[in-house]
Amino acid sequence: MNFLKSRERKQIVNMIENQWGSCPDIIRNSYLVRSGKDRIYLVNTEYDEVDLNGIRINNVGLYIAEDKGEFRLSIEGSQIIGPNATKNVLEINDEFRKQWFMGEDLHITEEYQGFVILKHGKDFIGSGKYKEGKILNFVPKTRRLKQVHK
Repeated sequence: MNFLKSRERKQIVNMIENQWGSCPDIIRNSYLVRSGKDRIYLVNTEYDEVDLNGIRINNVGLYIAEDKGEFRLSIEGSQIIGPNATKNVLEINDEFRKQWFMGEDLHITEEYQGFVILKHGKDFIGSGKYKEGKILNFVPKTRRLKQVHK
């Protein structure tokens, strides 16, 4: 567990702004933690006020992304960044929503650059990588659904 220094935080904010057009204040005003697996977690600044003596901690915060040269948002990360995003947001219909939650890639006609936030109605439901006419699905198997109801 590694709390990011100011310079590293600025790099992440810049990556978010470059990919999605805007970075929400909650990311700018919270701590960011990097795990050993290059996962980024969002931690409230009140973390400083908690007495952690004698407590064994594996991780802190809300998992929002994976940073391996590209910034891949978790479902929760897309819900935080999505409302402020001004680009690379794909609005999908009910059929695509079902396919997405079942773990399928989406075949689309639009073109995007890198990772895309998926939006259905008012809901931000995750992110996937645009590649050759499709959005690659990264929904973990444990979060996929066998059936999706309307």
